[in-house]
Amino acid sequence: MTHAEAAMISRNVAVAALALQLLGAAAPAVAAPMQPPQAAVSATALPASGAYKIDPTHAQVRMSWNHLGLSNPGAVFETVEGVVRIDEATPERSSVAVRIPVSGVDTGVPQLDADFLTDKFFDAARHPDITFQSRSVERVGLGRAFKVHGDLTVRGVTRPVTLDAVLNGAGAHPMTGTPAVGFAATAVLKRSDFGLTVALPMVSDEIKVEITLEAVADQAEAS
Repeated sequence: MTHAEAAMISRNVAVAALALQLLGAAAPAVAAPMQPPQAAVSATALPASGAYKIDPTHAQVRMSWNHLGLSNPGAVFETVEGVVRIDEATPERSSVAVRIPVSGVDTGVPQLDADFLTDKFFDAARHPDITFQSRSVERVGLGRAFKVHGDLTVRGVTRPVTLDAVLNGAGAHPMTGTPAVGFAATAVLKRSDFGLTVALPMVSDEIKVEITLEAVADQAEAS
């Protein structure tokens, strides 16, 4: 190997080394894995006693039914209002009152939404709200599950209904510091019990209901 060839190889090696250093300096640092968020509220503690106003921006009622044995479409009520009253010492003395404007129904099908407001279905002109008022609360064991027995009114017809409810969590709201609670609940109803018989039996009589909600301490009532 000539002196010139050796010098060229040496220069190439130096250039390659410099390029690797520059690339290493420019490369972004590998980010540490994201840690799961800390629980904002306790999933085990019972809520402190008091009145909790349902947060309409974090509450939703879903219902679903069977269509011709082929599918299970559904609808969502986006507006849910009401108050949950908690008795920490005796949870069985707690209560809930809910109002759901039927005008907030959303099936994802505009024509069906319009039909639901007519007198064939919810008859919104004469009965603008669905309401639920609890009569008793039954704690299941010592856990977070409850059976909420109450009266559901649809189209002016009132029937007894039991909600299977679970306390999701309770504690200080991480954004406001205000005491807050979260619940989920389910129920199975027969729409014919409320005079909703259109399209039976092609559309099932059985309606599945799922509820999720957050509620925050009612400061006005507390004061």
